[in-house]
Amino acid sequence: MNRLVTHVTVVMCLLLSGQATAQEHVTIRTPDGATIAADLYGAGVRGVVLAHGGRFSKADWAPQANIFAAHGFHVLAFDFRGFGESPAPPPSLQGDAALRFDVLGAVRYLHSHGARTVAVVGASFGGAAAADASADSAPGEIDRLILLAHGSSDHPELIKGRKLFIVARDDTDGSGTVRLTEMRKDYEKVRPPKRFVILKGSAHAQFLFRTDQGGRLMNEMLQFLSAP
Repeated sequence: MNRLVTHVTVVMCLLLSGQATAQEHVTIRTPDGATIAADLYGAGVRGVVLAHGGRFSKADWAPQANIFAAHGFHVLAFDFRGFGESPAPPPSLQGDAALRFDVLGAVRYLHSHGARTVAVVGASFGGAAAADASADSAPGEIDRLILLAHGSSDHPELIKGRKLFIVARDDTDGSGTVRLTEMRKDYEKVRPPKRFVILKGSAHAQFLFRTDQGGRLMNEMLQFLSAP
């Protein structure tokens, strides 16, 4: 049986028994002093941080978070500062450059609560923040990184750990620029180990989960996160 089907079946069983929907809501202080809201799923020594895109919030990660949790991961989905349940910080702590600290705060929360390794999944602008957080992180702090149709990183050559780039072939930004072309520029600069997966269609980032590519996307992510 396909691994994704297996884990989706497990999640459905948990949902029916009331276990998979159980989650803990926490508040995290970021390294630069902002406050973010987060939801926790599952348990274990392998952590996964989920960083949403601009048209989403932590709540939108729930289906994927439940699958990761059923696969044995301790999952943390958070709202970026000023999004969802996270309050807007003072002006001095606003701006895209500060978003990396939200990712680092989430990563360090999992480490301080028993995670031996922590991976980050970042979608769209959340992927750019995740990439910048990896560049700023201490060695081993972020073990693996999934960049889902992410924006350009400030210093892709500094991104650490294992990397998986994923994008739909015909995904374009507001100006009509093909994201695949831009992501390849970052990909060429990052050091191995790395892998690039190109999916069919034009759906952007988390919208891919709502298409016929959603199954493959989830499978690629699970395989990457589970590999020894």
